[in-house]
Amino acid sequence: MIQQLYPQTNHSFRYELNKDMHLAAAHFIDHQSAGVCQEMHGHTYFINMTIAGNDLDEIGFLVDFKQLKSLIHSRFDHTVMNNHPEFKGVFPTTERIAEKIWGIVQAHLDTLAHSPRCLQVFVRETPTSYVVYRPLAEDFR
Repeated sequence: MIQQLYPQTNHSFRYELNKDMHLAAAHFIDHQSAGVCQEMHGHTYFINMTIAGNDLDEIGFLVDFKQLKSLIHSRFDHTVMNNHPEFKGVFPTTERIAEKIWGIVQAHLDTLAHSPRCLQVFVRETPTSYVVYRPLAEDFR
């Protein structure tokens, strides 16, 4: 994977962790205004998530990198995004994919005693197109 810098989010947390991953998945946008994207097609999505917090867990992790990959990669890699329950009732656009990834990651972080937060999710769909999802303050429990 090519190393790259992502848009930064300002915060006052002590620690910031960034996890990169990529996955191959297909989708289609079943709406007449989606043009050629109405047809099933695939992407190699490049994903970066930014996690921040002030405290570490008992072994010194903000979050285990392996857990983050397991949450997302094992769930979506080599699948059709439209078939996932997360996209029931919404089209799996890159915007929605970034939002759903945030929700999955934050739900996991909410179970951790030291309360890290997912501050942003970056999803690159093509070499020239990407989305950054940043939650609002009220999105955190």
